[in-house]
Amino acid sequence: MAYIRKDVSTLTAGERRRFVRALLELKRRGEYDEFVRMHIDYYVSDGEGGLRTAHMTPSFLPWHRRFLLELENALRRVDPSVTVPYWDWTRNRTATAVPWTADLLGGNGRRSDRQVTTGPFAHATGNWTIKDGVTDTTFLTRDLGRARDPIGLPTKADVEWALSDPVYDVSPWDSTVTRGFRNKLEGWGTGRGSTAWLNHNRVHRWVGGAMVGGASVNDPVFWLHHAFIDLLWTRWQRRHGEHRYLPAEPPLPGSSQFRRVVARHQTLPPWDVTPDQLEDAGRIYRYA
Repeated sequence: MAYIRKDVSTLTAGERRRFVRALLELKRRGEYDEFVRMHIDYYVSDGEGGLRTAHMTPSFLPWHRRFLLELENALRRVDPSVTVPYWDWTRNRTATAVPWTADLLGGNGRRSDRQVTTGPFAHATGNWTIKDGVTDTTFLTRDLGRARDPIGLPTKADVEWALSDPVYDVSPWDSTVTRGFRNKLEGWGTGRGSTAWLNHNRVHRWVGGAMVGGASVNDPVFWLHHAFIDLLWTRWQRRHGEHRYLPAEPPLPGSSQFRRVVARHQTLPPWDVTPDQLEDAGRIYRYA
């Protein structure tokens, strides 16, 4: 029977406690940092050689769907009642709204060094030391809204712009495409500055601190954000039911994307699963 992922703003006090405790237990066991390392390992950009599976590629959505399921399965081994909630950033849009509460993810970083000092993931608790990151900082950092260079969260109109595109993705299957649902949602835009960050990417930039870059998993909000991204994929699928993951076939030799992207029926590293097999997760979970 499918379990339910809820809007984080609807969680009861008990559900919040269980979710936080399960995350902290994974961290204590060392399992959580394995997820951080995996995301760093697969944070490959257009400009790098080899296969891209997690970012700037059609498999952005199925890769993160499986990644999220791996984390959720680990949480449920700790506490079977726990599921990953989603953060709808088109509704809860301020630095004091859910999920930035003391009983959930804690609040913004302090002005001097962006260190998070409130909530269960504050460094002072001794329960959330950063071990794998892009800097030597051992404490969780945030810069909600970017005080020195303000940026806003995406709006419902921004999301609708992505959802209304009936085509999943288009050639050359990377960060430069301006058509297709995948990149409109992933958010690699044109131009320079904050306007180039759209939807998914813009949320990472709005949170700031640890959420910027390959080590973004160090902030537990990563999972709530990606649960909402996954929900948006399911909404797109319902709206455009006749459209599927693309490319259906691998790019041919001579293409700039030859052996660089995963086609519908190809294995999606690091797992023995294909995008085709990940298009429908309805038998595993559904969204409230």
